[in-house]
Amino acid sequence: MSRKKSDRFALSRALSNVLESGKPLYETIKGKWNEIMFEKQQPIVLELGCGKGEYTVGLAQVFPEKNFIGIDIKGDRIAVGAKFANENSLSNVAFLRTKIHQLLDFFEKDEISEIWITFPDPQPLKSGIKRRLTNPRFLELYKEILQNDGLLHLKTDSELLFDYTLEVLPSFGVEELVYTKDLYNSELNVRHYGIKTRFEQIFTEKGYNINYLSAKFKHIS
Repeated sequence: MSRKKSDRFALSRALSNVLESGKPLYETIKGKWNEIMFEKQQPIVLELGCGKGEYTVGLAQVFPEKNFIGIDIKGDRIAVGAKFANENSLSNVAFLRTKIHQLLDFFEKDEISEIWITFPDPQPLKSGIKRRLTNPRFLELYKEILQNDGLLHLKTDSELLFDYTLEVLPSFGVEELVYTKDLYNSELNVRHYGIKTRFEQIFTEKGYNINYLSAKFKHIS
């Protein structure tokens, strides 16, 4: 492991806006995020597979009236976003180091108002379908923790992943599904908010279109 990566892991362990295994709140935070981690009781938004947290902190700056949690398993990446949030006094930002399939260990039913999935690994091989973050096993988790009017967002350069997601979503009875395969030249570009991750910058410079969708899960009352 490089010295730089080692220092970031140490920083992740030290920062108070990062929850990871071994920290006191890691096993008791479920259902208490607004009560314990944030200064204000506000709607909670997740970014899954957040990497260095560019979208997490970007959205937090655009929407101070919401609380944001970036989730990733790689502590050295999380440390970058967490440090930026601290240095810029973003009290509406936190990070959680865990795997996405463990979401129910950290969030109660209906605790989340929105979920963003930004440029995830498309897992193009057939053997990787179960690891796609819009696979039904993951969508079931999102449906469980999202509020009745909660939004799921997906941004990706991968047309394969995007088409796969559009095929899978109807089986969940989603409503208010909107999408575009060319976000920057669409009326939905207002949802871009001027935020570009490093990967998004790379993809757009290479001429790739950005795919975007949002939808709500139907909940049986």
